[in-house]
Amino acid sequence: MFWVIVVSFFLMSVIVHTGPVMNSSYVAAVYEHNVILNPDPHVPLSRPEALQHMQKNLDIYEEQAARAAQQGAQILVFPEDGIHGFNYSRSSISGYLETIPDPQQESWNPCTEPGKYNNTEVLQRLSCMARRYNLYVVANMADLQPCPLKTNPSSSCPPDGHWQFNTNVVFSSDGLLVARYHKHNLFIEEPFDTPPQPEIITFDTPFAGKFGLMICFDILFHDPTIALVEKGVRQLIYPTAWLNTLPLLDSVQFQRAFSLGANVTLLAANLRNNRRDMRGSGIYTPFSATYYHAQKGEPEEGRLLVARVPVLDPLWVGRSGTTEEGVVSSQSTSSTLKDSGNCHQESCVDPPPETAPSIPLSSATFISSMLDDPFTFVLLNQTEGEVNVCNGTFCCHLQYRRFPQGGSEELYALGAFAGTHTLFGRCAVQVCALVRCAGLDTSSCGQGVEEAESKMDFTLEGKFGSRYVYPSVLASKLVLEQPEHLETAADGTVTMRHSNMTGGLLTACLFGRMYHLDNE
Repeated sequence: MFWVIVVSFFLMSVIVHTGPVMNSSYVAAVYEHNVILNPDPHVPLSRPEALQHMQKNLDIYEEQAARAAQQGAQILVFPEDGIHGFNYSRSSISGYLETIPDPQQESWNPCTEPGKYNNTEVLQRLSCMARRYNLYVVANMADLQPCPLKTNPSSSCPPDGHWQFNTNVVFSSDGLLVARYHKHNLFIEEPFDTPPQPEIITFDTPFAGKFGLMICFDILFHDPTIALVEKGVRQLIYPTAWLNTLPLLDSVQFQRAFSLGANVTLLAANLRNNRRDMRGSGIYTPFSATYYHAQKGEPEEGRLLVARVPVLDPLWVGRSGTTEEGVVSSQSTSSTLKDSGNCHQESCVDPPPETAPSIPLSSATFISSMLDDPFTFVLLNQTEGEVNVCNGTFCCHLQYRRFPQGGSEELYALGAFAGTHTLFGRCAVQVCALVRCAGLDTSSCGQGVEEAESKMDFTLEGKFGSRYVYPSVLASKLVLEQPEHLETAADGTVTMRHSNMTGGLLTACLFGRMYHLDNE
């Protein structure tokens, strides 16, 4: 059994316009790829041997591009490391490298001009794929650049005299190479260099306006991700090879949370690799989510997702006279819920809820590790009630009503943490998290679980020092639920309210990122 779920919300808006009306939506596709790996990645291969390996993955890409085109897709995103795999050393990846020209400096169509550059067989195949199926193709590959970099002549060279980058490439529907992005935030990636400066890369399309590029670990950091958002880019392309880390950073959990918190569309394509627990991809807008998250024990295979989504490029929406609205994918299981209630307090249609009465800090607090961070927790000991918990001066408040299902006993706790997360790089965070503990002992609170029976109606609240707060509700078997109501007050208080859950609660989280404190 697999989960392909669509939740849709509608934001009604009226825009006065003149001129022709253009399409207000487009069809996007992402492919979760069960990558064919090099069985001995630390042994260097010749270029022909490396090509023979990559062509096996590209053959699958070709099949999926044909399927996506048949379903009307206009843009198709493949995952990080999907062509060459992973676990290489800096030297053993050499046969997989191609030198990718900068599309900002020159125009090149590898499909129609294959002889322009040597050793560009992968670029040529991707270009011809885009051209053959008349869609934009985004893929991830390994780039070799000579020193000095044309884009940064003063930068110092790596010791071996050249640069190796984890790279996204984008081809237009006629095969033209239109964008190249070098990953900035590496995650234990021995073959690759960090670019001297973060690259803020966008490309324009005729069907939806502007898109921005990022890769995997980038999603947790300011550059390039938030830099793109702050430039007004609301449609982000996200190839990833994400290792799931419950209870706060499961793939689809944070993909959805980021789309909601940043108010953007996210086209997220993950790898499928059971050994590394890589699974979970989706097409997310602030109003809808079409995603796939394999369950443990399912066959290890790829999955194509296709959905029609609204154009969010503000310039495109403004000039085309369209409204923003969520569109349900006709091919997927669909459930339509109430409006999510995203609003700033001063612009809410409904009157703001009454302020919760001040209650004292719950006395029975304890410290337990969650993703290697020392969270302060308090247990939920009643069927319903209110609890507060603080970590330093940062406090979280929860009002809840619990609905136990079946006969099993489950332990829940509210946790708070404010500080620098260091397990996955340096991330300054403020987090409020309601979690199901893995066992019945307090030391199990913060450990990951995938199933739960107890449903919960709740209001979770915290006062954050950043406007970037990413909300998520994750139910049993890693099913996403859309919060019924999200509200941000002028003083930084974020409130998430939810009820009528379809499954038992795993995690309800407000994940605040204090980007400005990352380097302190």
